Amino acid sequence: MNTYVSVLIHIYYSDIMMIIFNVGGVNLDKIALITDTTSDLRSDVTQKYSINVLPFRIIYSDREYLDNVDISPQEVYDNMKIEVPTSSLPSMKDMEELFLRLEEEGYTHAVAITLSTGLSGIYNAMKLTSENHPGIITHVCDSQSIALGEGLIVTECGKLIQEGKSFEEVVNAIPSIKERIHLYFVVGTLEYLKKGGRIGKVSGTIAELLNIKPIISFDEDGKYCTVEKVRGRKQSLNKLIELTNNILDKKKCRVYMLHGDAMDETKQVMEKIGKHPNVISIEFGGYISPVSGVHSGPGLVGMVCIEEP
Repeated sequence: MNTYVSVLIHIYYSDIMMIIFNVGGVNLDKIALITDTTSDLRSDVTQKYSINVLPFRIIYSDREYLDNVDISPQEVYDNMKIEVPTSSLPSMKDMEELFLRLEEEGYTHAVAITLSTGLSGIYNAMKLTSENHPGIITHVCDSQSIALGEGLIVTECGKLIQEGKSFEEVVNAIPSIKERIHLYFVVGTLEYLKKGGRIGKVSGTIAELLNIKPIISFDEDGKYCTVEKVRGRKQSLNKLIELTNNILDKKKCRVYMLHGDAMDETKQVMEKIGKHPNVISIEFGGYISPVSGVHSGPGLVGMVCIEEP
């Protein structure tokens, strides 16, 4: 067989393969999905969508734990009577090892959804790590949120990946996913948000003295903001229900309830919200992650909902 014929056969074979795999609509992107433990995703969900979860670190004076790996939320709350720990990012070593593993497993792309840059430096750390691995095309997304406000972005991306969407299609869908998600929470005391620098010490102290309970969400910069202020715990929970119902009056939503050592109150709020006719489903998500509990303290009641597209 002469060289000319060989080249023609090679071109013909290449064209056929292009037709089979590209024109035929089969997506060749192998997309990894990455998040951190503040996304509050249950293990069955991470397994379902093959989500890689990087643990934050919880640091006591004499020991260190991996968030939600070797310490539970309740252990953190119980230990607060003795010592309030600090927290730190997932280690750069863990991030580096994750990308090395993804390379070995043949991933071509990755979508990483991180805790809000208004609360943490994990977004920048993830960007730096991904840039060291140009063989995997990576999109790092600042969730501008926390808990399932972050986690629902991850699971919606997981659904798109399972549907066979391309990397570009998944990335392009993220802004509209974020717009559909709403998060509100109340805390038992502002003491822990003050300690962590999440709110101003002066304003926090005055609010505590006056028994003012803010309903908290996120602003456009991914920082905590006060949506409403009321006096007393009971009024704060009622306002949380009211704000959720205002969303449900306009859109059908899936609703998730989370708590930080406030199970009974959270279930009571959940029962009232669940009566709204536009609730497609309502789920008790359980505890927020231990590292989130470090900064919010006991008594958190949180609501996250996502509008149906």
